[in-house]
Amino acid sequence: MIYELRTYQVVPGKMQELNKRFGDVTIHLFQKHEIQVVGFWETAIGEATTTELVYMLAFKDLAHYQRAWDAFIADSEWQNAKRQSETDGVPLVNVVSSKILEPTSYSPMQ
Repeated sequence: MIYELRTYQVVPGKMQELNKRFGDVTIHLFQKHEIQVVGFWETAIGEATTTELVYMLAFKDLAHYQRAWDAFIADSEWQNAKRQSETDGVPLVNVVSSKILEPTSYSPMQ
């Protein structure tokens, strides 16, 4: 397994809309495209407490990662949901950071 750690710097005032899009559409599409969700977190203490969403996804390998993301991005349901959630012309996210992580030999998550 490999893991992707994604951090979103959310446009101020848009966290509720981003959470709604994830809850109503994105989670379903992740399942459809065999993207396994490990978890979602909002920063409670520390920097960016109201503007940061962090989540982790799991994939069998890099080929699965690429195939799943390509299918997700090309999905018309995702494209429509993104467009509809940004109707005022303002994106929900300013900056996306992504890291691919491989477990160490002693990690309980393999």
